[in-house]
Amino acid sequence: MLRSAVLVVATLGLLLSDATAGTLDRIRDKGVLKIGFRADAPPFSYKSQIGEAAGYTVSLCRAVAAQIKQQLKRDKLSVEYVPVTAESRFQAVKEGKVDLLCGASTVTLARREIVDFSLPTFVDGASVLLREDGPQNFGDLDGQKVGVRAGTTTEEALRNTIEDLAITVETVAVKDHHDGVARLLKGELAAYFADRAILYFLMRGSGAADKLFLSDQQFTYEPYALALQKGDTEFRLAVDRALSRIYRSGEISTVFSAAFGPGAEPTDELNTLYRMSALRE
Repeated sequence: MLRSAVLVVATLGLLLSDATAGTLDRIRDKGVLKIGFRADAPPFSYKSQIGEAAGYTVSLCRAVAAQIKQQLKRDKLSVEYVPVTAESRFQAVKEGKVDLLCGASTVTLARREIVDFSLPTFVDGASVLLREDGPQNFGDLDGQKVGVRAGTTTEEALRNTIEDLAITVETVAVKDHHDGVARLLKGELAAYFADRAILYFLMRGSGAADKLFLSDQQFTYEPYALALQKGDTEFRLAVDRALSRIYRSGEISTVFSAAFGPGAEPTDELNTLYRMSALRE
């Protein structure tokens, strides 16, 4: 009986140790970093034509993984890509299904009740994509249908904008950004509402850019960051240290160019974000 009790206590101790181990400890022990990514948020997070995770934030997370590999002094560190949706992404972080959420995730106080966030990775704002033969600005959308991706901060921003302008708009939740643009081109929607960088990327890749235009209006300020499990300060420090080194070294320029294409340049606001987040050791 004594031997059995000792075995039970030892087993419980091992289980408790594994359950309470920090993310960095698990990465060190197993050599795997789990990256959560959305397949429908280009140019930040999407599936490439060959089915691989791609985009600005995904590439940035790969660079973070390389920095963490050096910090942990591991010969090898594998990256496992875990698909998430706009609705499931933060719960996946909370439950430990992913170590790092790499997409177009805006930092909000409500979300910080569920997860923690890294240093900023991008700054954007909600805008609207319109057809050349339709309404020319958001104020002209009274009585029209406007598409938006459900489960995003832009969905709330759209409701606030409609209220502020005191117009009547029917909001239509689309299954993903590509669906929103397709329905806009078909005339099923008068406009599509999302973050500017996403809208620009979608318009450029739609094959019908001459039929669309991106409004100059910007309705929100959207600071992006990487989400990770709440309270894991050691892992958050490792991620922030990696991001700071990427910003200081100029490696971020390579990541940006690869995602947004030749000729694209960070805005003054984004360059300021990089400089402010390039913290010293």
